[in-house]
This record gives sequence, structure tokens and C-alpha cells, in this order.
Amino acid sequence: MPRTRLVVGISGASGFVYGARLLELLRTLDVETHLVITRAAQLTMAHETDYKLADIVARADVYHRADNVAASIASGSFRTLGMIVAPCSMKTLAEIACGASSSLLTRAADVTLKERRPLVLLARETPLTLAHLRNMLSITEMGGIVAPPVPAFYARPASLAQMVDHTLGRALDLFGLDAGTALRWGETDTDSPICKQHPSITKEHA
Repeated sequence: MPRTRLVVGISGASGFVYGARLLELLRTLDVETHLVITRAAQLTMAHETDYKLADIVARADVYHRADNVAASIASGSFRTLGMIVAPCSMKTLAEIACGASSSLLTRAADVTLKERRPLVLLARETPLTLAHLRNMLSITEMGGIVAPPVPAFYARPASLAQMVDHTLGRALDLFGLDAGTALRWGETDTDSPICKQHPSITKEHA
């Protein structure tokens, strides 16, 4: 049997670090990652980080060019656990909502929906227009999950990295994957992975 596969899309919204870190977490879970990055995402990467494309590609098991619509992930016969887009721009979200697949990323998302597999979109935008909200409604009606990367302040994050890890941990929960980076509400076991990473978290904080 093949390893568990997950499609990871990175689009051009602010928050490139979400996709970059997600690939690291999935490697620790022994999940086979199929990565597709849009051209806009590469521009965001250059503005927000010191990464080069090769750095991110090296974190994935398989890298697919965004213009390669003949890639394996463009077909429903290629079995995967689902797909996550982290972060997801409003342009990408709009294309998925109306089924207009102009790139491999949105085609793979379309395939995920038609095969009734989990599709999780870390939508990054604020404020939201009526068009954004309507597109989110359409995706939700089709079975997708819109999961904006909203910080969980009950976890008392001490750094941006902790906020990112918690968000990604909760996103991976939606696929039944436990990255050990999300503090569960009511968590009191200081032996949990998240408490070990964040010593400032005590039983009183949880």
C-alpha cells in the first residue's frame, strides 16, 4: 500500500510561512506530500521570507509545477487523503468556488471536491467583501472547509512560530492527523507535546 498522501498548495496570499512549516510537520508524520506553488506565492515568498524555491521544494516528497495540468494530482484516480491550501488567496478561493481551474493548484482542489475528499483552505484576507463571503459559502456548500488562520490566544503563544504551529496543528486535525502542536482546550497534562515545546504553559494556563 502507498504511504498516506496529502496535496499541499501554496498560493499568493500573505503567510507563506504556513505552507513552508506545514511541509516540515507532515514530514514528521510520514505523510507523502505533493506540493504545488503558484507564481504569486513565489513572489510572496521573496517578500516575506529568505527562502528560495529550492528550499521549499526540498521539503516535499513530490513537487509539481503549477502549469503542469497533466500531473498526477490533476486526476481523481490518484488517491490522496485530501488537500490543504496554506495560505489560500481570495483569487484561488474564487477559482475553486466557481470551478475555474486555471492552474494545477485549483485543478487539484477541484478534483479533491469532486472525489469528496477533505479540502481545507487557510483563507487569508481582511476585511472581507461580499464576493469573498459568497465564495466561502459556495465552497462550504460543496464540502470544502474554510479555515482562516486565526490565532488561539488561550494557548498564550510567546512567538509567531508558536501561533503558526497551533494553527497548522488544528488544520491537520481536520485530516485526522495529529502533529502534536495544538494545545487542546482544557489540556492539563504538562507531558503533552505542546506543553514541552512551550514551557510557559502551565496547568493554570491550559
